[in-house]
Amino acid sequence: MSVLPTVLQSVLQEAATLSAAIGLAYTAAVVTVAASSVLFRTSQRRRDARATLAILMRRGEKR
Repeated sequence: MSVLPTVLQSVLQEAATLSAAIGLAYTAAVVTVAASSVLFRTSQRRRDARATLAILMRRGEKR
């Protein structure tokens, strides 16, 4: 029996776990900034939060 399938399965499982953790962290950041863009008291802070949200939610744009 080869060790490669066992090692490959372990690596893929760890990669999936890491990917899920990063996805959750990104989602938490977006939700926090979105809430901030609505809940901050000063208009300048709300504007800054909306600008940050626009940066985080950028999709398919060429840089």
